[in-house]
Amino acid sequence: MIQVSILYAQQDDGSFDEKYYLEKHMPLVRERLTPRGLRRDEVCKGVSAPDPSKPPQYGYMCYLYFDTVEEVHQAFMAEGRDLMGDIPNYTNVKPLIQISETLAD
Repeated sequence: MIQVSILYAQQDDGSFDEKYYLEKHMPLVRERLTPRGLRRDEVCKGVSAPDPSKPPQYGYMCYLYFDTVEEVHQAFMAEGRDLMGDIPNYTNVKPLIQISETLAD
């Protein structure tokens, strides 16, 4: 299984419209990527660093799951421009994107 991690760092000057993200952006992601191999997705909100007196490193995280890395690359080549173009509608934070292979569940 291939996991695409999209991480939005917690920033003092950062903004993130959670409602838009959950109600508009993620449905767009599912609509565009499911026909291209998206198996499932998860959205998480950071709540704490290991030190409970500190904020989380990432405010929001999204995980997209595909069967193969080729599916990921093909999906993002076809749909990435539109999906990335929607980012300014909900945040001013540039996401960190990582593609990983699951080795153990």
